[in-house]
Amino acid sequence: MRLGITDAVKHLIIINVLMFIGKEALQQGLFDSLFAMYFPTNDLFKPWQVVTHMFMHGGPTHILFNMFALWMFGTPVEQRLGTKKFLFVYFSAGFGALLFQLGYYYVDYFPAMQTVSELNFNSDLLSKIINIDASDGRLIKGEILSRKMMPILNEYGFSGNISNAQFSALFDLNVINRSAMVGASGCIMGILAAFGMMNPNAKLMLIFLPIPIKAKYFIPGIIILDIISAITGQSFFSPSNTAYMAHVGGAVIGFLIMWYWRKNSMDNYRWN
Repeated sequence: MRLGITDAVKHLIIINVLMFIGKEALQQGLFDSLFAMYFPTNDLFKPWQVVTHMFMHGGPTHILFNMFALWMFGTPVEQRLGTKKFLFVYFSAGFGALLFQLGYYYVDYFPAMQTVSELNFNSDLLSKIINIDASDGRLIKGEILSRKMMPILNEYGFSGNISNAQFSALFDLNVINRSAMVGASGCIMGILAAFGMMNPNAKLMLIFLPIPIKAKYFIPGIIILDIISAITGQSFFSPSNTAYMAHVGGAVIGFLIMWYWRKNSMDNYRWN
């Protein structure tokens, strides 16, 4: 394996860095509102965000680690697969990551909608409530949501009572609706899975846990930790606002693509 950087990896890094510079140089809120991936019910949602969110990052550390991982694992994968197949894995993993995370959100979204339906809100009223900015820093607070929704309820002539369960459901809908995804992590997890299938005995390690572990154990371990983090909310090695199921989705799609290509190793889909 030669050292250096391959063409697709280089251009992906350049695009990510340019997007990050644009975000930092211009109004961050404007850039995020245009290119981050918002939940489909959010007023800020735009179709192109399905792609552009893969090139957005939350801060210097976020982009630094992602671009380092893209260079480290993407270069050998592209060398082995070729540019076209590498990009197919990369973007397929990104879309898979998005679908997994949205699916995870919808698991909570539908029950909350069922509870809120008892209030008989019309679509405009519900949309305004779940689009309220109830954040205080990075936290969304129930007391802020309650305070800001009262004028809206009065505007629409709502005079009924809202139970604790119904308010909790409205809060959950607001949190889900205002969630935004950014980053190339899902794409990179797909590339990491591809790397692991090509090099199962390659030894990898976490920066803060410098113990070499074979890729065939390391990568499934990372995925399991992401699943546990998504279920429990307990973060092991990522910030608490990480879209854990996006990591899982990217890795699963990367694995499935590579498994299919290897399974069909006698035809044109052979990857080695």
